[in-house]
Amino acid sequence: MSNTHKYKRVLLKLGGEALASSGGVGIDPKQADKVAEVIGSVAAQGVQIAIVVGAGNLWRGTTGTDSGMERTIADHMGMLATVMNSIALQDALERSGISTRVQTAIEMKAVAEPYIWRRAVRHLEKNRLVILGGGTGNPYFTTDTAGALRAVEIDADILIKATKVDGVYSSDPQENPDAQKYDRLSYMEAINLRLKIMDSTALSLCMDNNMPIAVINLWKKDSLLQIVRGDTVGTLVSN
Repeated sequence: MSNTHKYKRVLLKLGGEALASSGGVGIDPKQADKVAEVIGSVAAQGVQIAIVVGAGNLWRGTTGTDSGMERTIADHMGMLATVMNSIALQDALERSGISTRVQTAIEMKAVAEPYIWRRAVRHLEKNRLVILGGGTGNPYFTTDTAGALRAVEIDADILIKATKVDGVYSSDPQENPDAQKYDRLSYMEAINLRLKIMDSTALSLCMDNNMPIAVINLWKKDSLLQIVRGDTVGTLVSN
């Protein structure tokens, strides 16, 4: 691997919408191929990558709870949906030549390995990309929190949250042309300003374990590669 890379092992947090078509719903194999191309170009340089993917393209727990569904049931459905996204992304990555493993917090051995910390780290050491599905395996925790937890567990150098926006703004830049973009934030600033980078549980977990968070636009050319090099891209949340 090139010694120009600042971050050797990263946890990439993807929203489920990254795998969806323009409507943001469902899984579009062609869109999954585009995501695989972006990630694969960085993985091919020897950067160890673990991925946690959300399920907003398939199911949101609030959809169920707003209709009276039990929160635990709604969250379990969301966890299962993340596994569907994980398998779809694995297929796209494997077809692009990137050796990939899916591990799940909820055991389903017919389709994926159970999440075992040591095994996940070993896969990374062998330059296999690891997709961690099923959230934390527990209700009441978001996939942002799952991403923060797994980043800490696998001793990642940074947690990268990939979005459609090129960083964190003081308000929605699409609605407010005067919105201020932040290049750097402390964890407490991110929490106190309620900037919706990640939920407070995820932010607190990163703060307590000194896990830096980078928020980038996945679709901006070379942004993922630039962040692993240590370039100033998007917004960095740290101490």
